[in-house]
Amino acid sequence: MLNALYSAATGMEAQQLRISVISNNLANMSTSGFKQSRAVFQDLIYQTQQQAGATTTAGEQLPSGIQVGTGVKVVSTPVIFSQGIMEQTARDLDIAIEGDGFLGVSANGQTAYTRAGSLSVSATGSLVTQQGYELNPPVSGLAGVSGLTITSDGAVNGITPGQTTATTLGNLSLSTFANPSGLSAKGSNLFMETAASGTPTSNTPGQSGAGTIRQGFLESSNVNIADELIKMILAQRSFEMNSKVVKTADEMMGSMNQLR
Repeated sequence: MLNALYSAATGMEAQQLRISVISNNLANMSTSGFKQSRAVFQDLIYQTQQQAGATTTAGEQLPSGIQVGTGVKVVSTPVIFSQGIMEQTARDLDIAIEGDGFLGVSANGQTAYTRAGSLSVSATGSLVTQQGYELNPPVSGLAGVSGLTITSDGAVNGITPGQTTATTLGNLSLSTFANPSGLSAKGSNLFMETAASGTPTSNTPGQSGAGTIRQGFLESSNVNIADELIKMILAQRSFEMNSKVVKTADEMMGSMNQLR
């Protein structure tokens, strides 16, 4: 009975963490460029009471053994980088990445990566995110520029003061990773490189497997509300069943204590 209590407790703890992941997904369903996460489960160590293939006292070989599991744990919460829906904004400095890749930004002295493409021009004429992080590599010299356009391959064009025709003022690049699920989420729509993600490869949009740029659009989150609600119901039912196991095991122990 003690084993049942501890195994059920791990199940309740795992479902609590799963609910936390689901709640974060739902909370960010309106966050541009947000990518949902999911909880991945793994069974714990097994107690072997009888080894499969062991020989009995009669000299017979057992076709199977007896093993009792000790519960479950959440082994990871990988981010799912599926494409979000493109939402048209008609704003010149809103861009969406259609396909793979991230925009590099300089954040607190480090290079971070984002899919959120709501940009602005800073007081110094550089393209920055809504948090004020400058793009890396930077695109500058945009102060007073009119008729700003961003092409699908990342070329930033505009008409500088005193000119009548547009010129290319900079180029956006997209960074791709061998394992984007290995990136570490840092909040503020930012991800950081890790040993699991691999090193970034800088690409021209539309080349070498990188996605393309769409001006006047933002990528919405890839959270599917219906799926998340179903996962929430399943997690709640699983939590309830594990709590019933705890109650049943406790009642069985109580019955044993009353034996005379």
